[in-house]
Order: sequence, then structure tokens, then C-alpha cells
Amino acid sequence: MSDHADAEGVDGATFDAGGKADPEERLKRQRDDLQLLNQVMRHDIRNDLQLVGAYAELLDDHVDEEGREYLEVIKRNTQSAVALTTTVRDLAEVMLRDDAEPNRVSLARVLSQQVEEVRSAYSEAVFTVEGSFPEAEVVGDEMLSSVFRNILRNAVQHNDETPPKVTVSATAEAADGVAEVRIADNGPGIPEDQRDEIFGKGEKGLDSPGAGIGLYLVRSLVEIYGGDVWIEDNEPKGAVFVVQLQLCEG
Repeated sequence: MSDHADAEGVDGATFDAGGKADPEERLKRQRDDLQLLNQVMRHDIRNDLQLVGAYAELLDDHVDEEGREYLEVIKRNTQSAVALTTTVRDLAEVMLRDDAEPNRVSLARVLSQQVEEVRSAYSEAVFTVEGSFPEAEVVGDEMLSSVFRNILRNAVQHNDETPPKVTVSATAEAADGVAEVRIADNGPGIPEDQRDEIFGKGEKGLDSPGAGIGLYLVRSLVEIYGGDVWIEDNEPKGAVFVVQLQLCEG
């Protein structure tokens, strides 16, 4: 038998003499694993979390004042975990799709919808829309909603003010060929040396303080659309997430 002869693994994967799986087979197995993980996250884990949330709501009339404080923690964290399953699902969809080409998306429609959805989910926060959203079409797809949803949630979840305040505005400059969405909050702000890392861009990537999979998904999608995303200081305090997208021609 040749030193370089291939051998077949117990699960049918092809291995070379060095014990490495064939790259195509390994990639296929990774995609299958990711699809399985996505299915478990979308159904089993999400259903269990929603059941916990439903029973927590039923306990409202059965706890004393001290217990109510703990119950609110359970409800808040369950809501956050359900939101995380949505983000993981969206990230898996991005990783599994076969180089889908972005198309035309109505910026006003998608942005308005996400502001209303997040406003409903976080009744303790104050959302303000400055002016009106431009009736422009931008380069994107059905996943563009995930970009705005994750930034809006982030503006509330990592806010230490009572109440958390979020201000959303958008402009479209035909001469420059870009639309710009600004989502500002009154939270603690983000130090300049951490701004790349929270998108997973820095050396520490997703291990950096305050990093989240949601912002990694934001960056990944915006780059697919040929756009850009960055963070600025808000005045007098807080952060502004700026999303720049390409305008569609015609």
C-alpha cells in the first residue's frame, strides 16, 4: 500500500495518510452540523425558553414584592435569550447560503418595521425618530432587518440610564450614492480602542468586553451589501452606531 494512499473513515469520510479529512467532505460535514445546530436553536431551545417566559408571566399574581424582583430578572433574561436565538438563526442563515446576490430593499419600510418591533419588546425604553426616513431603495436583502434589529436592541440592553433613550435618523444622498442610518443612545458609550473589537474585527474579536454575536452579524451583513458600519460618540453621553448603505440606481 502506498504511503500516500487514502483511507475511508468510519463515517464514510475520506482521509489521507496524514489523518486529514478531504477538504470538500469536511466542508460538507461542517455545513450539515451547522444546519443541525440551527434547527436545534430555532425549535428546541427557543420553544423551551418561550415556555419559561409564559410560565413566568403566570406567576405575576402569585409572588410577593420580594419575589417579584426575582421574577422580573427571570423574565428579562428569558426575553434576552429568546432574542439571542433569533440572532444565532440569522447568522447561521448567512453562513449557509450560497453567495446570494443582494438586491433592492426599501430602507424606510425595513427601518420603520424594526423600530416598531423593538419598541414593543422594550416598553421601558424611549424611542424617537428624527424627521422621516427617506423613500429610497438600498442594496440589501431580507436579512437587512437583522442589522437594524441588533443595533436597536444593543442600544437598550447595554444602557445604564433610566429610561434608556434611543434616537433614530436616516438620510439619503443621491450625489454620493449612499444612505446613512444613525442610531444614537444615552448609555455609557464605547471607548475608541474597543470599537473594532465589538464587531469582531480586533485581535480579541468576540472575546472582547461587551462583544456580542449580534454586532458580529451586523458587520458581516453590511460588508456583504458593500456598505460600512462604525461607532461615534454621542453628546453629551452615549454612542452612535452609523450604518452606511449603497443606494440602488434608477
